[in-house]
Amino acid sequence: MKKIIFLFVIISFLVPKSYSNGVAIVNASTGVYFRLLSSTVYVSTEGQISVTRTTLVFKNNMPTDTVTKFAFPLPDGASATNLRWLIEGIWHEATITPNPQDTLLPGGPMNTNLRTHLGSTPLFFGIPQRIQKDSLLTVELTYVQLLQYSFGSVYYIYPDDYHLIQTMALSLQRLDFYIRSPRTIDSIMLQSSHPLTSFYNNGDSAYVQSILNEAAATQNYKIKYSLNLNQLGLYAYSTRLPNSQIPDTLGGFFTFIAEPDPGSTQQTIKKVFTLMVDRSGSMSGTKMEQAKQAAVFIVQNLNEGDRFNVIDFDDVITAFRGGHVNYTNQTRDSAIIYINALYARNNTSISGAFGLAVPQFNSANDSTANIIIFLTDGQPTAGITDITQLLAYVHNLIVSTETNIYLYCFGIGSDVNTQLLTPLSAQNNGITEYLGNDEVYSRISSFYLKIRNPVLLSPTVTFNPNNVIQVYPSPLPNLYKGQQMIVSGRYLQPGPVTVTLSGKAFNHNVSYQYSFNRIDTANARFQFLTKIWAKQKIDNLLIQYYALNPNSPEALALKAQIIWLSINYGVISPFTQFNGGITFTPKEGNEHELSFPGKYKLTGNYPNPFNPETVIKFAVKDALYKVIHIRIYNILGQLVADIPVAVNGKGMYEVKWNSLTNSRLACSSGIYFYTIDFGDEVLKGKMMLLK
Repeated sequence: MKKIIFLFVIISFLVPKSYSNGVAIVNASTGVYFRLLSSTVYVSTEGQISVTRTTLVFKNNMPTDTVTKFAFPLPDGASATNLRWLIEGIWHEATITPNPQDTLLPGGPMNTNLRTHLGSTPLFFGIPQRIQKDSLLTVELTYVQLLQYSFGSVYYIYPDDYHLIQTMALSLQRLDFYIRSPRTIDSIMLQSSHPLTSFYNNGDSAYVQSILNEAAATQNYKIKYSLNLNQLGLYAYSTRLPNSQIPDTLGGFFTFIAEPDPGSTQQTIKKVFTLMVDRSGSMSGTKMEQAKQAAVFIVQNLNEGDRFNVIDFDDVITAFRGGHVNYTNQTRDSAIIYINALYARNNTSISGAFGLAVPQFNSANDSTANIIIFLTDGQPTAGITDITQLLAYVHNLIVSTETNIYLYCFGIGSDVNTQLLTPLSAQNNGITEYLGNDEVYSRISSFYLKIRNPVLLSPTVTFNPNNVIQVYPSPLPNLYKGQQMIVSGRYLQPGPVTVTLSGKAFNHNVSYQYSFNRIDTANARFQFLTKIWAKQKIDNLLIQYYALNPNSPEALALKAQIIWLSINYGVISPFTQFNGGITFTPKEGNEHELSFPGKYKLTGNYPNPFNPETVIKFAVKDALYKVIHIRIYNILGQLVADIPVAVNGKGMYEVKWNSLTNSRLACSSGIYFYTIDFGDEVLKGKMMLLK
């Protein structure tokens, strides 16, 4: 029997990006950690949207019972959606609450290896129980992400490299990677040197498995798959959940992935291009050398007809030329000599750099792609240093040019100011990426090749019939050859819809038209769409929030919206954290108990009538691993309690309800109805509370 009891446990959490596997930290300063015994990764991917569930098993190899804090670095753009942990046979399931985030580590600040291992913004999760000597701790984390895509190729990376934390072998390293795609999967390969133990590719679905026993974890999992380049256009996913299963009445959820046929554009838009390079003292060493290599690569790969300049800065601002110059062999070679002579020194005047760079676009117009790529590793320490004032200053500079400028920021290393760089790009038609010290050249050069050839600038989207709402991102990003646009939204009515993407190319209006069908039922395969929509809306609200004084009424209202979305849609935000909710003891049911038609069975609740507690019992016949919801309603149909339940495989489950509402208020006597929502099926029951 799998018994589930309510527990309310405080857990700390910080939303991150990542480079390496999770760590159970005992002393962050001296580098003392629980030993990692095994790493199991399950990935389910639809097109370019993946859901990863990683399960890590640690052993307390300390001489005494010990407190630990778990840290895991999420990949770029990923959002954590579920977290649970297993101690002494009992699973503890986390819920999301609007509590302050605790980033303090046992033992004090991180040592160099730990900081490098976790990257610039690690996730921290405080395990509330003491872990007994020689016992095991299992942590399971689930996150959703939009995968990197370029010219038909999609890349998945899981951070399995653990060599900076532990050189001892893991008993098991396992990856199961599943993909389904509406576009034909031409090829799929495991690019890392992990052993390939199972593989298939059926065209519309594919699978890669890697199992490695008794070996050290020294590299990340890397998978690349290629989608057919002759099958371009728009591919959409949709699901419509009953109002009783979602916290609003905005209707169904959809996500579409659009990639116009590059053959429809005979030439690319010319660019007016500025490369801004931070050469302050903190950029010295590897960062400066890689930044210079990336800058040289970009200059070497400009197109004929482009205009460009290079701005470099510490607390003194200098430039390659007094304004943008035509791209020729001579200007290219001179710019490369200029870049190679740069060296790191002094403070960081970001305002001064933009003050020189932006006015140079006054002579540009919207028939060109006007692009700034901004490379920096730190905080503004000279000029304007207040973040709100600096954002406003840059925004006003760009507005004064009376043209569209597309600003792309690259934050390098562990000390970047995310609250500056993220809105800086987002407010100016671009995006921000955060890089490790040793990946500056590879990431920036790869990114530049993506944006080298823009085909649709300042795009907009319209729908017919016009019953689509809450569409994100807003505004839409530019479209480039070989790249995609991923858009999420809500629909009030099901049925076919025509989507029109419009924008500018060569100062002419350009549009692409597609259609897809919005379904009227819940599709269990596409339940991740609720997370993707909530994540994209949260990202949009954060951009607005970071542009304001955080204490202003407008900022506080945005923060409240973000917290509401995070809690009600189960997507972690910078203002929310995981909090302990329920526990259960896993025991398999016997064959007789699990012998019934269908996948699930409700066996009722006992006692019934009850006061003040009852146990709801159900059975799961298949190997199901997900969080389901038991929802309890009063006689008026009002939701009084929503209980998340972690299903951990087939078996019998018992969930105790103590007749309290979600607000911890006691329910009155009467009839109550309950549903058990598995995503693809809903079971229903009735009970009576007698006081």
